[in-house]
Amino acid sequence: MVWYGAARFPEPNREAPAEVQKGTVRRGRLGEATVISRLWKWFWSPSQKAWGGIFVVGGVAGIIFWGGFNTFMEWTNTTEFCTSCHEMDQLVFQEYKKTVHYSNRTGVRTICADCHVPKEWVPKLIRKIKATNDIYHKILGSVDTPEKFEAKRLQLAATVWRTMKANDSHECRSCHLFDAMDLEKQQRRAAKRHPKAIKRGQTCIECHQGIAHEMPADADDVMAEIFD
Repeated sequence: MVWYGAARFPEPNREAPAEVQKGTVRRGRLGEATVISRLWKWFWSPSQKAWGGIFVVGGVAGIIFWGGFNTFMEWTNTTEFCTSCHEMDQLVFQEYKKTVHYSNRTGVRTICADCHVPKEWVPKLIRKIKATNDIYHKILGSVDTPEKFEAKRLQLAATVWRTMKANDSHECRSCHLFDAMDLEKQQRRAAKRHPKAIKRGQTCIECHQGIAHEMPADADDVMAEIFD
């Protein structure tokens, strides 16, 4: 009790604010725990409406991701993407532009992906994953000059030849099929050799190397090892 003149007033309770503050903190923490508990319970035992919301949001997100991923993969199949590296633009692309696959009487043009990337989705994805090795060598500068490229041309060509031999020239057969060939309209040499190739079970790459890019020098031994 404190005296102020003739009047007496109760002494202020200085402890009260701290207690109130302490109680507020406790109530706040209790509220947070309750919210977390409710969210946890809702997550593991959602209502039918909640499940519907999850499926809708998940479905929309999945469509956006799938569409974006496929769009990106198709973009990496374009000639513009393939030639965005100067090694490709200044070397192999210039060779390809001189071939019948680039310019011909029918106006049908194949692009890089037509020969080097499968059409089917799973094989295409596998090919894209393997192609990440090209990024590694881009960083290293393995073929960033004509001299470096020529030094590795045989190795690069042999890798493609082995792949095409193993998959029965899969990408070639997206356009060229023995069953669809009219031998009477082919040149004499082709009309003579294609029936033999069919009989022997040969595949396109065994005879058709160097049709889009220049042949490597001193390739005879490597070709004999791959195709014989």
